[in-house]
Amino acid sequence: MSKLSKIHSTAIIHQSCDIDPSVEIGAYSIIGKNVSIDENTVIGPHVVITSDCEIGKDNKIYQFSSISEIPQDKKYNGERCKLIIGSGNTIREYCTINRGTEAGGNSITRVGDNNWIMAYVHIAHDCIIGNNNIMSNATSLAGHVEMGNNIVLAGYVLVHQFCRIGDYSFVGMNTSITMDIPAYIKVAADPARVIGLNTVGMSRNNISDDSITIIKKAYKLIYKKGYKLEDALRRVDRLEKPARPELQAFIDSINSSERGLLR
Repeated sequence: MSKLSKIHSTAIIHQSCDIDPSVEIGAYSIIGKNVSIDENTVIGPHVVITSDCEIGKDNKIYQFSSISEIPQDKKYNGERCKLIIGSGNTIREYCTINRGTEAGGNSITRVGDNNWIMAYVHIAHDCIIGNNNIMSNATSLAGHVEMGNNIVLAGYVLVHQFCRIGDYSFVGMNTSITMDIPAYIKVAADPARVIGLNTVGMSRNNISDDSITIIKKAYKLIYKKGYKLEDALRRVDRLEKPARPELQAFIDSINSSERGLLR
């Protein structure tokens, strides 16, 4: 590595790239065309960032990761597509994150801020990932998956395409997700089943005890009383006026489901 540069002499970087001078790029990494990398991001050795990618500030991408490769989708026909990664993310060894597709609506795969993405994680085309999530080793998201914020996916979790995973939820190890998971819900086993509320995660993220109590009441109405969903939601609506924003987030995550709820 040159004394005047943080880019290793063996790295290959396309002339179209826009890379901040503070960025560090390790040995034998390859950065393709139309890639921008913002301040203080560190790209480890043997990383490939194929093309058409925006990477924000203060990220760390570890060795042997494949970033912004074309979608693993037979419908993809070479159209322009993109990957956008925010700031403060940790992306560990051998992760694969693919670009979007035209069929996805906006041709973008998006990863937000401050996510902890462990080794061998796969994020497929057109996924939308929020902020402050943990994705443990060998977790895989199929295409068009949407994740909210402050979610924990334990190791070897598989998520079917087009599923949505709500804020503050938790998915246990070796779980296969085929339906939407509302906010705050804890899921485990294979086939997946709801096992409760992620009260530990809620407390750790400074959700008040009063809000947790009202969400517990809503959870019991929807999951424990045997009501039809429409009837359960009407009963939830009568719990508290005006509703707490955390309770409303729970209700919204249920009402916005398109694939169907895990219930």
